[in-house]
Amino acid sequence: MSMLGPLLNVVVVIVVLVILLSMSVKILQEYERAVLFRLGRLVGVRGPGLILIIPFIDQITRMSLRTIVFDVPPQEVITRDNVTCTVTAVLYYRVVEPEKAVVNVERFHEATSQLAQTTLRSVTGTADLDTILSQREKLNETIQHIVDESTEPWGIKVTAVEIKDVTLPQEMHRAIARQAEAERNRRAAVIQAEGERQAAVELANAADILVKSPGGLTVRMLRSLSELSNTQNTTILFPLPMELRHILPK
Repeated sequence: MSMLGPLLNVVVVIVVLVILLSMSVKILQEYERAVLFRLGRLVGVRGPGLILIIPFIDQITRMSLRTIVFDVPPQEVITRDNVTCTVTAVLYYRVVEPEKAVVNVERFHEATSQLAQTTLRSVTGTADLDTILSQREKLNETIQHIVDESTEPWGIKVTAVEIKDVTLPQEMHRAIARQAEAERNRRAAVIQAEGERQAAVELANAADILVKSPGGLTVRMLRSLSELSNTQNTTILFPLPMELRHILPK
């Protein structure tokens, strides 16, 4: 009985040491960092790998440095030309300064997502519908720059913002379809007019060549008669050659 007491004390000491050691040793993955506080004061950033802390005195906050992909919820936007549409986007960002993400902002993910939503509404609201549909890359860069600049004090780096979809009311779909049809008709008319203009220029050049060439009009007339003879016409007119006009009585 006398030996049991010291043995029990040794076992207790060993158990306490094991518990303290397990509390002192932390292992961080390659993509993780630990923001270390000692008695409430920021000491620095530790990791990756094996780190040691003082139990009950040190406190760590684990932070992941991997890129976070956030789907911005659909935002109802009124464009500059008074068209109501719904815009969705995706945000890519990551923590680059873990100590700032812990100390300077509470719940950095929620703060960044809320900022992205308000910026998406404000930027798309200053553009007209055609710009939103045709110049998404420019709007993406503008939104990314604004959000990245605002989140820099939080230790957040916004790497990209992509507008995924723009949903329009049904009546706007019909209006855009009519606009597209009118644009196709306009292009067709322009192409036809340009073709007629080029054909007229070529015909004028050919006529000028025939007039200046002796016997050119007669040869062209004979060719036309040959072409007419292959048709089912029953009447053929024989025009007088233009080269003989100088010998006709006036």
